[in-house]
Amino acid sequence: MLDKYPESSPDILPEPDDEAKQRSSLLLQQIESACAEHGGWIRFSDYMNIALYQPGLGYYSGGLQKFGEKGDFITAPEVSPLFGQCLANQLDEIISNMSSPSESVGILEFGAGTGVLAAGILRQLQQLGNLPENYYILELSAELQLRQKQTIEEAVPELADRVQWLSELPDEMGNVVVIANEVLDAMPAELFEIGADGVNTLMVGVDDGGLVSRYVAADERTVEMVEQVRRRSDIEFQPGYRSEYNPAIRGWLSSMAAKADRLIVLIIDYGYNETEYYHPDRVAGTMMCYYRHRAHDDAFWWPGLQDITAFVNFTDVAYAADALSMDVAGYTTQAAFLLANGLSELHAEQVTDNVQQQVILSQQIKTLTLPTEMGDRFKVMALTKNYDEPLKGFSMLDLRNRL
Repeated sequence: MLDKYPESSPDILPEPDDEAKQRSSLLLQQIESACAEHGGWIRFSDYMNIALYQPGLGYYSGGLQKFGEKGDFITAPEVSPLFGQCLANQLDEIISNMSSPSESVGILEFGAGTGVLAAGILRQLQQLGNLPENYYILELSAELQLRQKQTIEEAVPELADRVQWLSELPDEMGNVVVIANEVLDAMPAELFEIGADGVNTLMVGVDDGGLVSRYVAADERTVEMVEQVRRRSDIEFQPGYRSEYNPAIRGWLSSMAAKADRLIVLIIDYGYNETEYYHPDRVAGTMMCYYRHRAHDDAFWWPGLQDITAFVNFTDVAYAADALSMDVAGYTTQAAFLLANGLSELHAEQVTDNVQQQVILSQQIKTLTLPTEMGDRFKVMALTKNYDEPLKGFSMLDLRNRL
């Protein structure tokens, strides 16, 4: 079946302005060129990669406002500085355990957004007297790099020299703590469907100036991934079931593990364990799109102007880490992680007699911790290499037995 996607916006979405539509049309030309180079069709993961990361035109690599109230979504660091302070408390423990007179520790943040999290972490670690030797930000978007530099120079100008921007991982990383806050959900995903005769995968093309898609027999990689899920989690997919998987997780972890002597990866993202991810009732997968704080499921609407994401299968992340001889050192909810790292104490230190300030702080904490907000939907996972100390962020609630 061939599905055709019109350029008109769904009723729930505001109409983009003419300049934005022109940018999207230029990106569509790039997608059409990619399709032409591959016999007329590309995998959905390739489409998603172009839509999000095409230099100058992709959603993350262009100059669109993405974060905050004027963007398309709000991340936890923008909700409250308490998020970065709690994360810094965890980093403080790690740096203390990993550092020695002969060994230093660096922090590497993937995709630092507006730079608010980096600034908050550095400020809190400065107050704790435990700054890392270097704070690296791996950011491919030149526009976001500029915003991050401005944020850090304004918030912690005395620490700006500690921050270095990277476009790729260094060959030697030494001892490093990696922060991946809402990173995995933005990695290009592969979409699959269970057909009557086997597993199919979604392909994307361009026809008469519009995006089209169709399911075709899946390649060996996708078939094997579906079979792995069936075997290890005892899941029976029914015909017509559609979902997705992240093909890049193992390569992403491997690239870091191979270059670091001692490594801790802190992953903070929305997601499920595998049995929840591929629940029989979740027949259309987890992929969602965001435009001006409105969520919808049309990944082909004006490419380049909206965020495209998929939830994280944390069980798959754990298996990928295990295959690389890394340890899963903890898995918990965001609420439990923040509370174990001093959220209540930080709140008590900062609250004043100002009623308005009390209300603001209270609302921030609710957003970060309530199950109906970010508290349960977001999970935190720690993966380690050559690090055996317990992590206090998982002392309150550890859900590794549910992976």
